[in-house]
Amino acid sequence: MALIKPFRALRPARELAAQIAALPYDVVNSKEAREMVRDNKYSFLRIDRGEINFPEQVDPRDPRVYQKAAEIFQKAVAHKHFIQDQTNNFYIYRQIMEGRAQTGLVAAASIDDYTQDIIKKHEFTLREKEQDRIDHIQALNAQSGPIFQTYRDNPEITEIIDKWAQNQEPEYQFEAHGVEHIIWVLDSPEMIRKITGLFAKIDYLYIADGHHRSAAAVRVGLQKRKDNPNYGADDHFNFFLSVLFPASDLKIWPYNRVVKDLAGYSEEEFLEKIQERFTVEPAPQSPYEPAAKRAFGMYLADKWYKLSPKPGIFDENDPVKSLDAAILQDHLLDPVLNIKDPRKEERIDFVGGIRGVQELERRIKEDMKVAFSIYPTSVQDVIRVADSGRVMPPKSTWFEPKLLSGLFIHKL
Repeated sequence: MALIKPFRALRPARELAAQIAALPYDVVNSKEAREMVRDNKYSFLRIDRGEINFPEQVDPRDPRVYQKAAEIFQKAVAHKHFIQDQTNNFYIYRQIMEGRAQTGLVAAASIDDYTQDIIKKHEFTLREKEQDRIDHIQALNAQSGPIFQTYRDNPEITEIIDKWAQNQEPEYQFEAHGVEHIIWVLDSPEMIRKITGLFAKIDYLYIADGHHRSAAAVRVGLQKRKDNPNYGADDHFNFFLSVLFPASDLKIWPYNRVVKDLAGYSEEEFLEKIQERFTVEPAPQSPYEPAAKRAFGMYLADKWYKLSPKPGIFDENDPVKSLDAAILQDHLLDPVLNIKDPRKEERIDFVGGIRGVQELERRIKEDMKVAFSIYPTSVQDVIRVADSGRVMPPKSTWFEPKLLSGLFIHKL
């Protein structure tokens, strides 16, 4: 049963929210972050990506980077760019993108639920990336990057949240990066009790995005328990910042692939080789974006092809092996292009579907040889894999819109 708690968020002063709120640290590189903050001294990227406050040659993992982030954070708090609520609240976070809304509950989730697999995962994490966020959390003594979680729809929870949003004035409302962001403070003790009780009846929560941030928050919390053996159950470090969305609200975009070479094959040999496991035919349109599962687009030598896996090459009942990303990896990228581990292989790159299939054509003209467009994974696929206790292939999901950082900070 899921344990969630309200908390006293440290959050932007109302007039600064749009300037402070920033894209997550891991969807922009240092160069992009520097450009974004050029005319915005308030941007949370100055705290989330502390290296942009130094000359470009500074290592993002240099201890000075985290110290600088903490210094900027502390000054912002001192100057009242952030305020801290005086009561424990939930918060409602609605995002509207291209006419589609997703509405989440901002709450503190339990590190025990994480360790006991009540909060389920679908990705492996890399220790180096975890350590970066551990160092960041410890420097700020706070969690600033919300974890994107989902749960099977519960009509009672949805009704309470929607009714509150209909009847209350938003605390923040602004547009950023093509998305409208609307936030309400849910401060009714009665409603907080009802929502907490309803989540206590939900069997599992699922991490949609933010595996490294959540792993880091849990590791910091467990270390604080060791450092404070007389800790209390309600101590803040026992919980981590989350936004919880009903599964039906979410949209997953494709996560497409581009590869630098054909592993020594000529174009004719490559096409012949992949026909051992796929039916290859001219794409019905150009560029080609698959309209259903088990179809792949391939862009090679200025031509789009449609690839369809031949019957029997994968197990339909296997929650992982039947995923489109796994089919492409197991039956083309690995055996034909010799890409054994896409997380480590430098010959492959990944393109979020939000950029469109035209971005694949651009990459082929610029620095790649062959591109693959994939039908997006479904939220139910994510839940199915997580329930099986297994992980998805790397770069299987691209959730959009992203949760902005700096809007809610959970102090430890």
